Amino acid sequence: MSAAALSRACLIATVIGALAGCGDSNHTDLETYVARIKARKSPPLDPMPDIVEYKPYTYVPAGRRSPFAPPEPVRQTRSSQIHPDLDRPLDPLEQFPLDALSLVGTIAVNGTTYALIQAPDGVVHRVGPGTHIGRNYGQINHIDRRGVALTEIVADGNGGYIKRHAQLTPPNDSTP
Repeated sequence: MSAAALSRACLIATVIGALAGCGDSNHTDLETYVARIKARKSPPLDPMPDIVEYKPYTYVPAGRRSPFAPPEPVRQTRSSQIHPDLDRPLDPLEQFPLDALSLVGTIAVNGTTYALIQAPDGVVHRVGPGTHIGRNYGQINHIDRRGVALTEIVADGNGGYIKRHAQLTPPNDSTP
């Protein structure tokens, strides 16, 4: 018999001996616990809910489209003269959404008020009227201590664009 076969035989004999020893132990404490759990009274079950009778629905189109047919496509109209200038170079704050920008202050230099806007990367930018910010082609119209007023150009859902007014305000400071 080879050494590997002898080693395997010894291992098998050891495992069989260990398993044979498991059957002889005293499990009275486990049996007592299981009997105690089985003797407990279980709480009563909730009654079955009432079954509501099914009432079938008959679809009557009455001039409406079939629910299985696709809706008619919306006509794309480009009657609006509003559109973003896609040929101009982008300003640094146009890479961030408007809600990610924070107005941290304002500063007046030679009669012109500038806004100090912090970008998500932590950099504070000084911007003035006419500067573009946000991803919706927003352009700053007015700056004062209450905030920055701007106009964004957003898609109207019909292939055109509309102007939307937005405001960037400083965070509420509740300290006296």
